[in-house]
Amino acid sequence: MTTEQSTVLPTEYALLHADATRLLRTWAAPDAEQAATRDSYLRHLSAEPAAMWRDGPRDHMTASVVVLDHRLERVLLTLHKKARLWLQLGGHLEPADGTVHAAAAREAREESGIEDLDVRPRLAQLHHHQLTASFGHCRSHLDLRFVAVAAPGAEPVISEESEDLRWWPVDRLPQPTDPDMGDLVSAARAALS
Repeated sequence: MTTEQSTVLPTEYALLHADATRLLRTWAAPDAEQAATRDSYLRHLSAEPAAMWRDGPRDHMTASVVVLDHRLERVLLTLHKKARLWLQLGGHLEPADGTVHAAAAREAREESGIEDLDVRPRLAQLHHHQLTASFGHCRSHLDLRFVAVAAPGAEPVISEESEDLRWWPVDRLPQPTDPDMGDLVSAARAALS
């Protein structure tokens, strides 16, 4: 979709755009780096009306969730098929999501197989990452990251999007993973305190 075409969006994506803008404007970033990332996201949303859309600009928003166990001692990670890394759960927003938080919660439930997740409504972290050619149209994701807590005894069920799905101790993350995963897990735990 070109920028000219993207100015007229389906209502659902316009609502997601407005929700992302509100979410970012009201988020108290924990540090200067995250504040700068928030500001760059807001500029991108202003410049790209279709930024919430997978088929919109090559750089677009995604929603993800760091799922922690009820004791906050383990994190649920998926071995992502395309990235070939252990990552948090998440992905693209869809028209029926209504809000960014709802998109994140849907992705977490779909990819974990755990229905009883308490996905917190506040952002935990922002992360803009470049993608490899295996992601097709997408060049980079401007990820809006949330945190969820699983109920005691929650057992994940692997989805078709993953090679593997497992609980990992928060202080012994698997390899290979994103170099920033430790920071993300720390941010998620901090967001819960």
